[in-house]
Amino acid sequence: MSEKFNRLGFYPADILLPKDADMTRWAVVACDQFTSQPEYWEGVEKTVGDAPSTLRLILPEAQLNDPNVDNHIAGINAKMKEYVDGGVFKTLPASLIYIERTQSDGKVRHGLIGMVDLDQYDYTPGSGALIRATEGTVLSRIPPRVKVRQDAPIELPHVMLLIDDPDATVIEPLTAGTDGMEPLYDFDLQAGGGHLKGWKLSDAQTDAVADALEGLTAPEQMERKYGMKSAAPLLFAVGDGNHSLATAKTCYENLKKVTPESEWAALPARYALVEVVNNHDDALQFEPIHRVVFGVEPEKMLQAFLAFYPGAHEGEGEGHTIAYTHAGGTGFVTVPNPAVQLAVGTLQAFIDAYLRENGGEVDYIHGDEVTDELGAKPGNIGFKLPAMGKEQLFKTVMADGVLPRKTFSMGHAQDKRYYVEARGIK
Repeated sequence: MSEKFNRLGFYPADILLPKDADMTRWAVVACDQFTSQPEYWEGVEKTVGDAPSTLRLILPEAQLNDPNVDNHIAGINAKMKEYVDGGVFKTLPASLIYIERTQSDGKVRHGLIGMVDLDQYDYTPGSGALIRATEGTVLSRIPPRVKVRQDAPIELPHVMLLIDDPDATVIEPLTAGTDGMEPLYDFDLQAGGGHLKGWKLSDAQTDAVADALEGLTAPEQMERKYGMKSAAPLLFAVGDGNHSLATAKTCYENLKKVTPESEWAALPARYALVEVVNNHDDALQFEPIHRVVFGVEPEKMLQAFLAFYPGAHEGEGEGHTIAYTHAGGTGFVTVPNPAVQLAVGTLQAFIDAYLRENGGEVDYIHGDEVTDELGAKPGNIGFKLPAMGKEQLFKTVMADGVLPRKTFSMGHAQDKRYYVEARGIK
């Protein structure tokens, strides 16, 4: 690994790809999607059948609370070993992969796959690390995910990191350079996921990426973009998959406790495979993440919402306006003169307090229609939030630290990362 990449905390990786798989059946969407829609995963199961697939290598989060979850995890680890030992994979040594993802809306999102140094990542609010979380990390969500990763011989990434590159210096030049790359895959994604193409970068293109990334950390860039010349540079902001990256960090930190420090750099678990996307990519849209609360009396909860904030009222108005749906109808709650910047912070503070006192469960939902559908079922209520402008992301993290958890999602559920590449972590 060159000194240039060492300064970035980002590197080419030994990337595993399937040799001969039906790629449409191989690739499945990120495990944290469609958690309240078991029929989606049932459909994926039917599509995959007996074919080699990343479905056998991941645990959909809809199954995290399954009473047989430990058996599921053991089966996943065994299948990983079977795929590795059975020659399912080929290795692309020290590689970066450029990808073009055609989304469900027809737009093409451009990405770069490599690995990050987990010693350069910190999810603590206010951290000055090169790689930072953008939203609050729920520590209770990490241990169940550690169970999945700690004995796994390989990792499959759904982590997406954002770079703030308004001049399009890092990824965009690769779009015109695919003729000089090795083609890797070109296929339709299942279940409405669009299309995916991938190429392996040449050595010259890899060096150019490193130079461009280093340019983003220059003090004059920090001053121009954020008015903070002396601030610690933020190179990568986690857009998707922060809890997965935090899980990888936890597993690595656990290994450090039983490994001599002189050997830490050689630990495969020190690194995590990710996709990097420019925050200014035209195809990248920030979607709000809505809330559905289960096992409550909706009218009672609405009255509690109004009482929680002085001056809050039914209907739209000045302040934070949040739409709701339940079996009895739809409407809006407006909180005037909010104490926080974003409506998600206003809503989440109330939901957390209400569930502590009254019980119930909350799920985080992508899409208006699904939120309305689930919210309209008896005993549920759905809350829909406005979107946050993506241009505010880096500035807010630099100035204020992390946003409230589950503030935004990068696109619709079917446009999330699909598992394709893998990497050895043992």
